[in-house]
Formats: sequence, structure tokens, C-alpha cells
Amino acid sequence: MRPRNEMILADLITARAEQDPDHEVVVFENAGIRDDETRSYGQLHANAARIAAGLLERGISKGDRFGLLMRNHPEFIETMIAASITGSVFVPIDPRTKGEKLAYTLRHAGCKGAVVADYSLAHIAEIRNGLAELKWLLVLERAEEEGCPTAADIAGAQNLAAVLAAPLREIDSVVDDPKHPLEIIYTSGTTGDPKGVVLSNARYCGAAMLGQLMGYEAGDRPYTGLSLTHGNAQLITLASTLGMRLTAVFSRKFTKSRLWDITRNYNCTVFSLLGGMATAIYSEPVRENDADNPVRFVTSAGMPVSIWEAFEKRFDLKILEAYGAIEGGFAMKPIGVGPVGSFGKAPPMTEIKIVDEEGNECAPGEIGELISRPLGGEKAEVEYYGNEKASQDKTRGGWLRSGDMCHADEEGWLFFDYRKGGAIRHNGDFVNPGFVEKVIAEHPQVGDVFVYGVPAASGAPGEKDVVAAVVPLDAADFSAASVFAACRKGLEANFVPSYLQVVDEIPKTASEKPQERFLIERFSPGGQGVYAQQR
Repeated sequence: MRPRNEMILADLITARAEQDPDHEVVVFENAGIRDDETRSYGQLHANAARIAAGLLERGISKGDRFGLLMRNHPEFIETMIAASITGSVFVPIDPRTKGEKLAYTLRHAGCKGAVVADYSLAHIAEIRNGLAELKWLLVLERAEEEGCPTAADIAGAQNLAAVLAAPLREIDSVVDDPKHPLEIIYTSGTTGDPKGVVLSNARYCGAAMLGQLMGYEAGDRPYTGLSLTHGNAQLITLASTLGMRLTAVFSRKFTKSRLWDITRNYNCTVFSLLGGMATAIYSEPVRENDADNPVRFVTSAGMPVSIWEAFEKRFDLKILEAYGAIEGGFAMKPIGVGPVGSFGKAPPMTEIKIVDEEGNECAPGEIGELISRPLGGEKAEVEYYGNEKASQDKTRGGWLRSGDMCHADEEGWLFFDYRKGGAIRHNGDFVNPGFVEKVIAEHPQVGDVFVYGVPAASGAPGEKDVVAAVVPLDAADFSAASVFAACRKGLEANFVPSYLQVVDEIPKTASEKPQERFLIERFSPGGQGVYAQQR
């Protein structure tokens, strides 16, 4: 038997299961829909072995890819570990994803199958005929939503429960190199088709250092309602928990109204926020017990300056602001250090610079692109699956090119200004306008459409609200409610426009390029021809 290496996820879980099998490592609170689900290291290890056997039975071998579509369930984590055991590569996909974006992701990654929750099964069924390589489906049946199909309704599908009920047989991991790929996380595709960022076992297991760096301590109970299909929940909350022997609490999804009750009920001491989430929480009615909670600090990315100190005071906690991207690069502002509004400085193992278009380092206060690399001059590395040119462009000159426009003050504290190229970041997601425009353009009442962003009403730095400028075919017969309904049906939640701006025509250049600035000049929430999404 080869020596174990805890920078390989399967080995890490096997070691923890041997050392501390009964330690309750994750709790999934289910909002009263069903009983809470918990997993110890021993249970994660055993269930992952069963799922690994199920993958092998379906012909998955080392290096093969499969999709993983579900909200936060313990089976998500067990399937992650199963991928590490078999040497296969899982592709986490937001379960709200549908239509062409879903088809593109599964097709581009060459997924041979998918592990999918029943509430996303219909989305798979709709695009299945165009995915020749997708041979099998394992379905997590929870019946938490009415009208969901079951595995029996879909050809080639099987209930995941049958795999988990199989007799346990130990399967040794075939991965012997921590650099072996574990997953491919797709970007939102702000400047073209989404790109798949390949993350290795070593990158994932090494993320436990982030928790230590940010001040997680023995006995802490991290909480998140962010999706495990995204990097924040996976790397900041889960990886730190697995590596540091903590106990993390997960919700199916983020809910601002239940947040503080969850932290009290489960004694959660830290949690993570992205984008406009902080404003949403702060906008809840003030309660006498707001400060009565066990939270020591919040890890935030995009805390609005206008509410930062008031948020800390009202909820009696501290804000640790941080910056990071799934491709790499990290900075943070330690609690109580540095100016409010900054996302900090580079940690000891990273070098960060702000540079102009010629690559010259910017003076304090001057806005430029944030670039980073490992300290000591080692070249930054990124692998976009099947896209060597994009990988090389991203790390041109040995530096990771973030695409984020930032500035530093005289003391080197870093501040986010905007996304290069005017990309739309909404609630922490980068929105691909092309996907939004496609859904709206297919609506029978729409003659033309252009999607752009305006500064978010939440005030979160770098965040934008999504605006769709629409030219109706017949203004008298146009229904904004119908267009919004089509968007909710065809898009994931953060891609649905915040506003529809009805115009006679989209102003364009001679080369037919939309002139966004004129639309922005005419746009005003509540103004003539502007319709807000009714939530």
C-alpha cells in the first residue's frame, strides 16, 4: 500500500476516519423540512467508498469527468471524496443552472454522467438529447419540492439511495500525486464562454490554511448558506473544517431571515458573506436580540463601507474582509487593522501588485489591474480545462492577471474599484450577459435586447444590478411581468435582471455595438419605462 498523503482528499478523509471516526464534522440544518443530517469522519469515509464503487460500476476511471448538481446536502461532500478515491474529476454546477449554459458546461467538460438532485433532474432531461457523452445519472431523491421527477422517470437514471445502501467495500484511492485534478469549477463567462478552472487535490486540501490564516480556532463552528458548487463554501468553510477537525453547519441556501436563529441554535462562531448579502441582512428590521449571538467574526468579500462599522456594532461581531478568486490570488484585512473599506494586503506567501496597461506598477491612489504570484518570484499557474491559450493569457509574464481593477493607499492597503471590461458582478456571481440576452431575445414580445449593469442598490463595492434594455415588438402589447417570468424560468436567480428598461431602440455605433453610456444616462429606478423585478 502506498503511503498516505493528506494533500489528497481521499487520504485526508481516510486518515481522519481512522484517527477520529466519531467526530461530527458536518451538520446540514434542513429548515424544518426534514430532520437535520449529520456526518462524522467515519460516515463520510464509508459513504464516499460506496459512491466510488457506484462510479466504477458505471465505467468511470481515472481522469474521467462527471457533473455534480445539487444544493447543500451531505451527499455532495461524499461525492467529492468519491471522485478523489477513483481519480475522477467532478464538475460542480449550480443546481439552478439550465438551458444552454448547463448544456455547454456538461458538453465542454466531457461529462460521462452526473450526480443530480431530483429538483434539477428536469433541467438535465431538457438538454439530454444534445449530450452524447452523458451516459448515466445518479439521482438524489429528496422530494423537497412538488412535481420533481424521479430516477424512474428518466432513462439511464438510478436512485443514489441504492448505491448508498450497497455493502461497504474498501477501495484504495488510485491517486498518488496531490497535483492530480479533483474538480473543474466553471467561471460565469463574463468575456466569452465559461472557462473551467481545474483544481487539484493539493489546491483543495491546502485551502485549510485559509481558515488558519483568517483566525479559525479549535472549537469554532463555521456556518454557510452559500452553495457548495462555488469556491467560497468549498474552500473557506468546508476545506478548513475537514482539515482542522472543526464542525461546520450548512443550510440548503442562504436565508437572511433565519440567519441569526441558525447561529444561536447551532452555536456557530463564524460565517461568510459575499456581495450584497450584508446589505440584505442589515436591511432586516432591528430586533432587541440582534447582538445576542455566538458569532465572533464574519469573513466578508464586498462589505459596503456605509454599513461596515454599524454592522459590527449592531450584531456585536467583527468583520474580516478578504479578496480571492477561484483561479488564485488572496488578500485579507485582519480584524481591527487597516482602513475600513479595504480588502487588506497580501498574506506572507503571496506577492500582489497593481499595474497599468503597460505593466508598470501604479502609484498610490492610481487604479490598475491587480496581479499576483507566489512570493519569491515563482510563476503563477492556472489551468483552464481544454483552453491552453486562456491559461497562458491569464498568467502572462508569470503573474496571475485578475481582471479586477483596484488601487492601493500610501500604506499599501488594497481597495476594489471595478471589474475590468465592465463585467457585471451580481450577488457574488459574474453574470454573462449573453445568457440573459438569449432568454429575453427568444420572448415573443421582444424585438431587441441589451444587458448591462448599474451600481448595486445594496452599495456593495464592485457589485452591480442587472439591467436589460428591451425594445418591444409592440409597445401596447408588452408585458414586463411576462419577460421577468421567462427569465426566472430560463436563468439562475442571480442572472435574472433587476430591472427591465423599455426603449424605442438600443443606441448603437456604426458597427452595431450597443452604446451603454446612453442607456445609463436614461436609466433611473422607478423612472419612465423602467420596471423592477417583483420578488
